[in-house]
Amino acid sequence: MCCSLLWRVKNRLLSINRPANITGQNKGIAVMRADILTFLSKGRSGNMNQILRQNNLMAGPVLMRLVSLPCALAVIFAAPQVMAAPDAASAAGIVPHKALYDVTMVAAKNDSQIINISGRMFFEWKPSCEGWITNHRFTLAYDYAESPGMTVSSDFSTFENYDGRNLNFSSRRKKDGEIYEELRGKATLEPQRKDGKGQALYSIPDGLTFELDPGTMFATTQTLALLKAAKQGDRFFRTTIFDGSDEEGPVEINSFIGKPFKKGDKADIFKRDTGFKPVATGGIDDKLLGPGWNVRMAFFPVLKQEVTADYELNMAFHDNGIISDMVIEYGDFTVRQKLVALERISADTCKN
Repeated sequence: MCCSLLWRVKNRLLSINRPANITGQNKGIAVMRADILTFLSKGRSGNMNQILRQNNLMAGPVLMRLVSLPCALAVIFAAPQVMAAPDAASAAGIVPHKALYDVTMVAAKNDSQIINISGRMFFEWKPSCEGWITNHRFTLAYDYAESPGMTVSSDFSTFENYDGRNLNFSSRRKKDGEIYEELRGKATLEPQRKDGKGQALYSIPDGLTFELDPGTMFATTQTLALLKAAKQGDRFFRTTIFDGSDEEGPVEINSFIGKPFKKGDKADIFKRDTGFKPVATGGIDDKLLGPGWNVRMAFFPVLKQEVTADYELNMAFHDNGIISDMVIEYGDFTVRQKLVALERISADTCKN
């Protein structure tokens, strides 16, 4: 759930939450210019978004004209509309759940200063009386070649109203047990305004604000829109999201929805054997792991206006919103986030 998590995986789990002194900030994963039909037909991994941009197939925040196989040309709206019905997520089949993931570095460039990254991430999603609640917690240990290692932990929570127009967020991050960042605030989308724009207003740090362009989504609404796009057979989905997990503002996400997989099938999101062995083992409710899609996403902070992505990821995205496996690619290293425990939970009880 919450592609922006994990998106978090602040949700964009590592990139956004990396302390500033971690070296090797990624400027994107460059790929050679390629023909889009070949790119799709051969299922290549890489910077799909850069290929689209180089071929002038991305038109900023409006429509994208894309090549979709095996069909001919298809026109996809940047932000497919999701019905703002009460608890549209549950109606769409997204299940309240809590999940535990093991996180480890599975690849690095020879000149990378990072030797290893390992840890765990906990994620919880559930509906309440008036909106959706998410809780993310992780602890990661960073080991370096030429400097002391450190441990980074984070607690991040959000409340998103069912209409998808209001978001409250709060996070606290620690480095070796000492708080180094705290964020709190609320965001509102106001489509009824003449310009259609919304605003994110932080109370911590005081005075930090971001303008949110028309079509911006919050995390659960974005998950619903991605799920809708996948179910109706779209190959590409583009949107801008804001979730309050950092001080960088809204993020543009371009997604390529790959081949579907059946219940019980192994999602093929990483082409080579990494020797990944989860540190934690727990009970996984297999009934919650139904069919889904292999999805590749690229993340572009809106305010940076970079041509290449900050980072990219592949994930196994199930039709109930659960993510069972994820590989996140940065410029100099790659991290895997693997599900090791999963269970259904109850929604919050509403009091009359």
